Amino acid sequence: MKKLSVIIPAYNEEKMIHKTASTISEILSKSGIPYELLFINDGSKDTTWPAIMKECQENPCVTGICFSRNFGKEAAMFAGLEQSKGDCAVIIDCDLQHPPEKIVEMYRLWEEGYEIIEGVKEDRGEEGRFHRFCANTFYKIISRLTKIDMSNASDFKLMDRKVVDILKSMPERNTFFRALSSWVGFKSTTVSFKVRDRQEGESKWSSWSLIKYAVSNITTFSVAPMQLVTIMGVLFFILSLVLGVQSVVYKIIGRALEGFTTVIIIELLVGSICMTSMGIIGYYISKIYDEIKGRPRYIISNIVNGEGCDDEGAEE
Repeated sequence: MKKLSVIIPAYNEEKMIHKTASTISEILSKSGIPYELLFINDGSKDTTWPAIMKECQENPCVTGICFSRNFGKEAAMFAGLEQSKGDCAVIIDCDLQHPPEKIVEMYRLWEEGYEIIEGVKEDRGEEGRFHRFCANTFYKIISRLTKIDMSNASDFKLMDRKVVDILKSMPERNTFFRALSSWVGFKSTTVSFKVRDRQEGESKWSSWSLIKYAVSNITTFSVAPMQLVTIMGVLFFILSLVLGVQSVVYKIIGRALEGFTTVIIIELLVGSICMTSMGIIGYYISKIYDEIKGRPRYIISNIVNGEGCDDEGAEE
């Protein structure tokens, strides 16, 4: 059978490393699927990396990749893809909120010829109302901008080697994995799952960090905010024509007013629009600046390999 690479980004997940590795290993071994587990330590501040190194010693199928600092989940996922050796690769969260049993279902669909098997959320688990509102709003916006339905999208997906190689070849540094993996196309299908409750630790995503993540990904994958600047310019040009014609007419018929309050309001409104527009343009310029510097997405400080699994992917 062909080998599966399981990519597991980890940030401050010291309590979950062993449980995640043993759970996934047991499931894949019982299913007779050859596999490798790649844990990517994204600059954790706890003992996540020592836990990964210990797991490499105990489980020959585990490989540990350690970043020199925190580069973010997007970088961790791409690092896993670039280090993976399997004929297909699946990305799953270390907290096991993505049900690992679904990996087997994804693998069987891949054997049938599907090249991307997308994990689609049936629900968002026990998220707070504000968190849920922000997430739903973001995905509605990004779906409209990209013309790809991402309302229930997740990072939990299995990809064929050809898809992985194409994603690896993309040169951009600012990436949005969920959108890119859908944008590339290929023969795709979905597997639905329910988000499970976190077993250990706390979520690393605050509402503010999610907002920053949303803004970054929208500007990374769409130029719609730039087009918004143009739309606002056209609207205010039309408004200025209307007010200009009104002022001339009032002047001719002798009803011209001083209009000091109106002038101040218009000045403040136009000024705020100009500043907002400059901010949007500046944000895109900063993105361009980051890209042309050509710095790597991440820096690996250490890689620890297990002894390697046999062809059946079974542990001793």
